[in-house]
Amino acid sequence: MKKVLRSPGVQWFLGLILAGYLILIRRTTRWTHVGLEKVEPALKSDQGAVALFWHGRIPLCLGIGQIWWPKQKLRCLVSPSSDGEFIAQALARARFPAIRASSAKKGDSAKARAVVAAFREAMKWVSDGGVLIVTPDGPRGPNEVIASGSLQIAKRTGAPVYLMGLAAAPATQLDTWDKVMVARPFGRGATVWEGPLHVPADADDARIEELIVEWSALLSAATRKAEEIAGFRPAD
Repeated sequence: MKKVLRSPGVQWFLGLILAGYLILIRRTTRWTHVGLEKVEPALKSDQGAVALFWHGRIPLCLGIGQIWWPKQKLRCLVSPSSDGEFIAQALARARFPAIRASSAKKGDSAKARAVVAAFREAMKWVSDGGVLIVTPDGPRGPNEVIASGSLQIAKRTGAPVYLMGLAAAPATQLDTWDKVMVARPFGRGATVWEGPLHVPADADDARIEELIVEWSALLSAATRKAEEIAGFRPAD
C-alpha cells in the first residue's frame, strides 16, 4: 500500500487535492490576526526571517501565507522523504514553494545527505533575505516540541524567529500523532503572532535546549489562544 501511495501519479493527485483544499480554506475563512504588528517590521525589511507553526496546522497554513506573500521571497521547509512529496507539490501550487532535497537516492546515508543539503539551502535562503516557514515538530514528532534545526538556522543566519499559533472552527482534529486540524469551509480562523525572537550567536547546545523548551511552550500557548479566538472546542 505504501508503494502505491508513494508512486508519482498518486503523489501528484494527492498534491492536487490538498492544494485545492488549502486554497478553499483560505478563501472561505474569516481570519483574525492577533499581534500582527510584531511581524510588520519583518515584512518591510530586506532581512530574512524564520517563522514556525505546528505540523498539525498545515491544512490552515495559507492563513499565514497571505500575510507573508507581500515579502515575495517565501519558502517552506519540507521533509525530503517520499511522504513529504505530495505536501511539497500542494504547497507549491498554493504559492508556498518548498525547500527539499528531492534527488536523494534510497538508503539512510542518502537521506542524511538530503537533509544536510536542504539545511544548507535553507540557510542560504534566509541569509539572502528570504522567509523560511518551518513546522518544527515535523515530520514525525513528538507533537508540539520544536526540533533544533530551525533554531540552528536562526543562530547561524542571525535572522529573527516568529511563532504563529494557528486554529480554525468549525474543525475536526484527527487522531494522528500531530492532532492535525481539518477545518470546514466558511468558518473562522485565527493566527496569534509572537516575536521577534533571536538565538544568540554564541548559544551552545545547553542554551539551544533551553530555548526549545521555552519556545515550544510559547508556540503552544499561542496556538491555544488562536483556538479560543476561533471558537474551536476539542472533542472530549
